[in-house]
Amino acid sequence: MNIETKCLHAGYTPKNTEPRVVPIVQSTTYVYDSTDDVAAVFDDPTKSLIYSRFENPTVMAVEDKIAALEGGIGAMCTSSGQAATMCSLLNILQSGDSFISTATVYGGTINLFAVTFKKMGIECIFVSPDASEDEIKAAFKPNTKAVFGETIANPALTVFDIEKFAKIAHENNVPLIVDNTFPTPILCRPIEHGADIVIHSTSKYMDGHAVQVGGVIVDSGNFDWTCGKFPEFTEPDESYHGLIYTKSYGKAAYIVKARMQLMRDFGCYPSAQSAFYLNLGLETLAVRMKQYCENAQTVAEFLEANDKVESVNYPNLSSSPYHELAKKYLPMGTSGVISFVIKGGRSAAVKFMDSLSLASNEVHVADIRTCVLHPASATHRQLTDEQLVAAGINGGMIRLSVGLENINDILDDLKTAFAAV
Repeated sequence: MNIETKCLHAGYTPKNTEPRVVPIVQSTTYVYDSTDDVAAVFDDPTKSLIYSRFENPTVMAVEDKIAALEGGIGAMCTSSGQAATMCSLLNILQSGDSFISTATVYGGTINLFAVTFKKMGIECIFVSPDASEDEIKAAFKPNTKAVFGETIANPALTVFDIEKFAKIAHENNVPLIVDNTFPTPILCRPIEHGADIVIHSTSKYMDGHAVQVGGVIVDSGNFDWTCGKFPEFTEPDESYHGLIYTKSYGKAAYIVKARMQLMRDFGCYPSAQSAFYLNLGLETLAVRMKQYCENAQTVAEFLEANDKVESVNYPNLSSSPYHELAKKYLPMGTSGVISFVIKGGRSAAVKFMDSLSLASNEVHVADIRTCVLHPASATHRQLTDEQLVAAGINGGMIRLSVGLENINDILDDLKTAFAAV
């Protein structure tokens, strides 16, 4: 199936007389014929359903759909994008380990990496997304276990050179984890460029309607966990009767371990109702992403021509330093998110945003409706001035998420706000 068809049909195929639409299985528990049947599932939870803390038929249908869209062998949904980010790394890291991340990632991710992981004894080594191969290689330590980046960074909108970072990661026998939230698999499929693990905040474009918070981890099945650096995959897991993940599950070792260990212990699994809403968004994802890109391109060109704008950052503009990478990795477009710096700094940015009427001022992005945010005051508020600079955040920067309204109405709203500045 082509990807547009997968959005509608992957993950769930109804049998004779079964519901056409993915049903909501609103149950915490599942029944077994015997005590031996229950015992067998606790020996190997992949044999059957145990409990909706870490698996549910509705959610599993959505997991299978997203895995198909990204080209992975399996997926695990989580209760938020932050939970997906956390679990994707904790599945392979422990106290005393380090990992490398680009410095332009989402502000909440920076807090997780630099503050919370540090408390766990895990070090994050930040590098510029534009760093040379030699600079990236120099950041590696003997205890480095992973590399992390965002396909399109939020809100700096840098474009991640997936193949470059994948090459370096694999030379060091570690996996590359890519946050593909903004492009979605419609615009970019990082696994095709060498990524080993792909994550999303499904609260954004995948949902599209701002009705559910969620995340997902997709396993490519391509990384060799028997390379010698990851004994937790190749040695017995005493919490599961000495089970060895690579021996029992082969290419699916990573995603099975994530569910059997982390989801079992953290329980950050979405509800069946949330998965149902997410699936509705996924069904129209291919159609929506094309329109987001079309509207955003028009808005970006309008902003670039405005004399009250200091700079515009949108990778699909020919003036963008990431235009060539965008053409390589995102030939169909670079999503609906634009960041721009208004002349006059923070006060002008606030005045502009408060003068908008159609666009909502909200702590969200990638919605079906146009919305704006001032990153320095909100998502990146906890960052130091030095971290703001490293993350590509200017005091006058506005993150504009272009929605699916008529393009003329969006432009009229922007023109009114500019007139007020």
